[in-house]
Amino acid sequence: MPATTDRAPLRIIALANQKGGVGKTTTAINLGTALASKRRVLLIDMDPQGNASTGLGIARQDRGAGSYALLTGEKPLAELLRPTRIPNLTLLPADPELAGAEIELVGLDNRERRLRDALEAQADALAGTEVILIDCPPSLGLLTLNALVAAHSVLVPLQTEFFALEGVSQITRTVERVKRALNPAIELEGIVLTMFDKRNNLSELVAADVRAFFGDKVFTTVIPRNVRISEAPSHGLPVILYDHRSAGAQAYVDLAAELLKRERRARKSAA
Repeated sequence: MPATTDRAPLRIIALANQKGGVGKTTTAINLGTALASKRRVLLIDMDPQGNASTGLGIARQDRGAGSYALLTGEKPLAELLRPTRIPNLTLLPADPELAGAEIELVGLDNRERRLRDALEAQADALAGTEVILIDCPPSLGLLTLNALVAAHSVLVPLQTEFFALEGVSQITRTVERVKRALNPAIELEGIVLTMFDKRNNLSELVAADVRAFFGDKVFTTVIPRNVRISEAPSHGLPVILYDHRSAGAQAYVDLAAELLKRERRARKSAA
């Protein structure tokens, strides 16, 4: 996909983990908000639960058409994009029909490539967009597969709990299969440790295990277990707007800064 600015090419990052409750949607909302202070960001809600849409203040009854309409070709992307209260952050919401998309996509042509083809064919609607974040459902079905085929990289939020390594090994195997068969360009962006409780020895042990296994693919920034992060979605706000002084908000600001720093380093290495 072509560059949208002179500064950097458009980057598409899928946030994926087949395990639910790991902070994936929370990371999508707050990372997108933090990145929007430096980049023009589009958040695509591909989860039928639609929590990313709700967390950005768009109630279920107000969403209208969204990612389902894009996947099925019912409406063009330009008609589906929604502004948010965060400057530079646009949303493609999850419409109610997305719940049946897994079944309906099976019978469509190029079922794994619907999202990628739509984004490429309608690139004019993305003019100026520098980062696309795709919030995937907690499964490895066709919706997540569409996100992985469209993405340049995958960011895996990983809760620091006992079964963490088992879950992350499954998603990394899926990424490798997608790379071999459908999207040779996809890479593992990294792993973000979430819901970290420094008072809990288990969190420390899991973090050490993940870092030992994945090395520098694990982000230095750790997202703490923080009550403000949990409260923010009920107000339709990212935690960065709900309480910017909280530890959770600062962690997501730091995560965005680290992501951009890695981006600059990668571009220098490629130059």
